[in-house]
Amino acid sequence: MRVCRGRGVGRHDLGFSGVDMRISALIGLIFVLLVGCTPEPTPKPSSEKYTKRIALTYDDAPRGDGSVYSGVDRTSSFIAQLEEANTGPVAIFVTTRGMNKQEGRQRIEAYAQAGHLIANHSDTHMWASPTPTDIYIADIDRAEEKLEGIPNRRPWYRFPYLDEGSRGEENRDLVKRDQLRKALADRGLISGYVTVDTFDWHLDRLWQDAVKRGAKIDTEALSKVYTDMVLDAAEHFDVMGQEVLGRRPAQVLLLHENDLAASFTVDLVRALRADGWTIISPDEAFADPIAVHLPKTGFAGMGRIAALAADAGYKGAEFFDHWSADEKGIETRLADDGVFTESVDINK
Repeated sequence: MRVCRGRGVGRHDLGFSGVDMRISALIGLIFVLLVGCTPEPTPKPSSEKYTKRIALTYDDAPRGDGSVYSGVDRTSSFIAQLEEANTGPVAIFVTTRGMNKQEGRQRIEAYAQAGHLIANHSDTHMWASPTPTDIYIADIDRAEEKLEGIPNRRPWYRFPYLDEGSRGEENRDLVKRDQLRKALADRGLISGYVTVDTFDWHLDRLWQDAVKRGAKIDTEALSKVYTDMVLDAAEHFDVMGQEVLGRRPAQVLLLHENDLAASFTVDLVRALRADGWTIISPDEAFADPIAVHLPKTGFAGMGRIAALAADAGYKGAEFFDHWSADEKGIETRLADDGVFTESVDINK
């Protein structure tokens, strides 16, 4: 059916009553039947409610050598990818044990000097739930000490594994979770929460394993799986956010400082923008109202929006689960797209 160009006229334009609107609707239907076209939809307002905004954040820097890049080369390539993609500042959440060597500290300084934001991701990357509270808090403090003097610091702490201390039967009373929240507040820190979660770490591990065993890698297909994983996850949590909050919050994407990021960030950012997303600074994202809307639930492993959905009574795998945060789902996608082809030894 053809679309009729031109601005639609609504009730508030002419002060129509309910009866007037029903008559107008009838006339419109007759017009469609006679002319064979439909009025062009009125564009959505360019307000926060309708704007797709996403901040890029990366955990676990500075990671060690991989099968594709050394740690030093990864940092150089990743910074170059971010610059080429014109992302503006992204957040680098640092696991500070990687700064025990001078090379690791220099890599974090390189991110800061390139304009990116530096935040705390613990010293030793422990699970909060099974760790005694005082030991866990001491780990946060060690990381803060090691990050002293690094430019572009931000007062954000991201829990490793998104474990805020509420997992397991022994933590159902949420006492540990609340003690850790208080510890952050006492130190002037806020949770570096996420809203869009992916298992990019699993995809990267499968790539590393394929390289080690000498498989043939279709890097173009690998990049597409990586970008589709993020795009589909962003769409999933965008829909969830609108359903739960009635608006589009600023999304915070969780990725990792891995060889995928060092190789395919330009492709990823291009795809996000083509899908209507605006890349925003983590400063803007963490100024969203959900930054101070702390969930009541102990369910935190899928990020802030999913936790708020649980608070609101949403349930079920159909609502929450997505292939981008499922190991089998990622493996299936890799197989379907023929990303890795095993080498055949003709001498056998």
